[in-house]
Amino acid sequence: MEGQFWYVYMLQSIDPAGHWYVGMTEDLSARLKAHNARKVPHTSKFAPWQIVTAVAFRDKTKAAFFEKYLKSQSGRAFAKKHF
Repeated sequence: MEGQFWYVYMLQSIDPAGHWYVGMTEDLSARLKAHNARKVPHTSKFAPWQIVTAVAFRDKTKAAFFEKYLKSQSGRAFAKKHF
């Protein structure tokens, strides 16, 4: 059903530092492959990545709002506590 939804996802790098990344996409599996193939400049130096959580939205605006929230200070605290 990919393509019918917008996914807000959280990745964690497998490196010892365990870096985190939050993003949004229509194709979750292709996006993870791009991150792990080092095709995303912001995440390339910390690959490989694994998906920690992903939330599907039918509404792109709501997905973008949630992604922005997770990137905020309170959103990071929420994610750390719940994910």
